[in-house]
Amino acid sequence: MEDASSSGNVKSNSPPTMEREDWNKRYATKEFLWTLEANRFLAEEVTNLKPANALELATGEGRNAVWLADQGWSVHAVDFSDVAIEKGRQLASARQVADRIEFQVADLREYAPKARHFDLVTLIYLQVPWDELKPILARAVDAVAPGGTFLLVAHDSANLKSGYGGPQHADLLYTADQVVAALGGALQIEKAQRVERPVITESGLKVAIDCLVRGRRI
Repeated sequence: MEDASSSGNVKSNSPPTMEREDWNKRYATKEFLWTLEANRFLAEEVTNLKPANALELATGEGRNAVWLADQGWSVHAVDFSDVAIEKGRQLASARQVADRIEFQVADLREYAPKARHFDLVTLIYLQVPWDELKPILARAVDAVAPGGTFLLVAHDSANLKSGYGGPQHADLLYTADQVVAALGGALQIEKAQRVERPVITESGLKVAIDCLVRGRRI
C-alpha cells in the first residue's frame, strides 16, 4: 500500500478494508494510482546512506523501490497486491532498473523476511489496524542487518483532524511514539517525530501530517 493523500478528507462510516482484492481493484487502472516520484522523506533520509541491500515492504506500485534501485540499491520489494506488483515491474523496466529489484507478492501479515539480512528496511504508508501492524513491525525490524537502517513513514494520528488526506479511520493511524514503543529497544532511534508534507490539490496547497521513525541496529 502507499500514500493515500489524494483521497481528500471525506469521512466514511464504513469499516476499513485492506484485503488483496480491495487493493487490486484500486490499482486496476492503466494510470498509476500515486505519483511516480519517491516519497520525499525516503529520499531525504536515505540519500546519505551507502547503497547496499534493501527491503521495501508495502511497495505498492513500486515507486520507492524504483527510486532506491536508481540510487544503486539492490531491492527486494513486497506487496500483497499482485496488480500493484505488476505495475511496479513495468515501472522498473521503463526506468531500466528491473535487474536491481526482486518483486514479491506476499501478505505482510504472514511474510517473514530473512533475519538480520538487509542494510535498509523501509515501511512507507502501511496503514493497518495496530494489532496487525505490531507483528509486522517486529519482523521488519528483525530483518535489519547490523549497522543497517529502519525507516517508517506513515499518516500520523493527528492527520485525522488537522491534516489532509490519508485514511479517515483513527484505528488506521498511529504516532512515532507508538512505533518506538513497539520496537522495544531493538534499534538505536535516530529520529522519531511528526512531520508535515505539502500536498498540491485542485483547491490549493494542503498540508498532510505524517509520522517518521528512523532507527539503526548497532
